[in-house]
Amino acid sequence: MINRKRIGDRGEDNAVNFLLANGYEVLQRNFRFGRGEVDIIAQKSEILVFIEVKTRKNTNYGYPETFLSEPQQERIHLAAEEYVIQNKWQGNIRFDIISILWDADTSNFEHFEDAF
Repeated sequence: MINRKRIGDRGEDNAVNFLLANGYEVLQRNFRFGRGEVDIIAQKSEILVFIEVKTRKNTNYGYPETFLSEPQQERIHLAAEEYVIQNKWQGNIRFDIISILWDADTSNFEHFEDAF
């Protein structure tokens, strides 16, 4: 049985591969500031994208993308703000969710752009 941390790590690894295959440049993973963390920071064209990856084994309790609370969103926004300051980013930013649903050995991806 795979524990939740391993499922999350595996989901993030697969999300990185998905992003790379779709023309994104992955700049950083697991950026932390205070109590906030951004799973993946990527860039596509002139947009800096902060991505939350949600991975679940089934939909018994809902779809993965629905598991992002307002306090979590606020912490991600604060971490993103710090990243922008540290890197002197001047362009546009966006907040996305990549939802991964694992069914046995198959994974289904949904990429929600500008999700929150």
